[in-house]
Amino acid sequence: MPPILPRPMPVLRGAVTFSRFRTEPAKDAPSDVKRWMTKGLKSHAFEPIDRRSEEERAAGFVELENPESSEFATGNLFYGEYALFAFRIDTLKVPASMMKSELDKWAAAFGKENGRPPARAEKNKQRAELKQLLRQRAVPRTSVLDVTWNLKTHTVQVWAASRKTVDEICVALEGALAVKVIGITPASMAQRAGIDEKALGPTAELIGMDLPATASVEDAHGEA
Repeated sequence: MPPILPRPMPVLRGAVTFSRFRTEPAKDAPSDVKRWMTKGLKSHAFEPIDRRSEEERAAGFVELENPESSEFATGNLFYGEYALFAFRIDTLKVPASMMKSELDKWAAAFGKENGRPPARAEKNKQRAELKQLLRQRAVPRTSVLDVTWNLKTHTVQVWAASRKTVDEICVALEGALAVKVIGITPASMAQRAGIDEKALGPTAELIGMDLPATASVEDAHGEA
C-alpha cells in the first residue's frame, strides 16, 4: 500500500477495498510522464449528462478532491511519485413510478376537461414532454472512485468494490493512456516469474488428503 498521503484517500475515510494492477505501455514509453498523464486523463474526462438527450449515464476522470473539475493542474494531480485522481459515474433516470403517477394525473385532468380520455398519440406526446420535464428536475446519482498511480513502479490501485466498476475503470485507463492494465494476482505473478500454474494448487496436507479415508472425526481430533 502507498504511504499515507495528504489527501482524503478512501483508506482514511474507512473504505479499504481496492484492486491492484500493473501497467505496461502499449507502445513506446512516454518521455514526459506527467504531460502524458495529464493529456490522457483530459481526453477521457467526465462530461455531465445532457438533460436534453436520452442518455442516462456519464462516466470519466475527474480531480480527486474536486469531482466537478477535470483540469488536472499539476498541483491537483501529482503528489511525489503518485498521480492521484478519480473516476466519476453519474446516472440520471426518471423512476417509472413517478412517470406513471404524473401521466395518470394528466390523463385524469385531460378527461375532465375534454369529456374523453386522451388518444394514444396525445398520451405519447405528453409522456415525452413529461420525461423531459422530470429529467430537468431530477438530481443525478453520483459515484466517485479514487485511483492511485505510482509513476515509478507503474502500479495502479482502484478503490472500488464492484468488479464491474473496476473493469470499467481499467478499460478507461487503457483507452486514455494507451497502456495494458494487468491484475496483480498470484496467477499473474507466477506467470511473470515462470512458475508452472499447477504449482499454485493446494497441497495434500492443506486439504487433509494425508488422513486415512476411513478416519472418523474422533480418530482425527481425538475422542472427547
